Amino acid sequence: MENPKANITSTAAGQHEKKDGAGGPIILFFILGLAASLVVGWVFVPETFYYTKEQPIDFSHAVHNELVDNGCQSCHFFRADGSYSGSPRLAQCIECHQEANSDDPNEIRFVEEYVKKGREVPWLVYSRQPACVFFSHAAHVKMAAIDCVTCHGPIGESDSLRPYMKMDDCAECHAQAKVSAGSVQTQKDGCLVCHH
Repeated sequence: MENPKANITSTAAGQHEKKDGAGGPIILFFILGLAASLVVGWVFVPETFYYTKEQPIDFSHAVHNELVDNGCQSCHFFRADGSYSGSPRLAQCIECHQEANSDDPNEIRFVEEYVKKGREVPWLVYSRQPACVFFSHAAHVKMAAIDCVTCHGPIGESDSLRPYMKMDDCAECHAQAKVSAGSVQTQKDGCLVCHH
């Protein structure tokens, strides 16, 4: 006859062994998850927020600036409500570019791909941000009296567009200018100045 206490002991010991064996996969899963999170954080997040792209058409501000009366405000202006017009719409460009005016490959491509097809140029616009980001040209230009050249550089004299970059430019400029960290909207510091 078997000893009932021996069965209980062997059953408890068997269960105890199973509990010890389950910790290994959990720890392994945790370590793999941590490693994957670190890779995503160090590789993919910076690529998303700090990427560089070329504009769809290389544009010469220098050539255009010589041909307009009001400098930058001829194409980039504030509307009556204080909002910023941003990049010119195709309708503004068509006034001069129904046909290519030179043998510049960028102008020819612009006329062929956009003007003749009636398609807007998909400019990569710095001020077009996700819904969680607040950016106001009026706050920078009208309230802070910052000249366009301060942030955009001498773009009116350039023969090509600089690469489109996200966030680095703003952070660098704010650090150099020693901008007060408090946000007008949130009254909070740091990232919440722009991100809400």
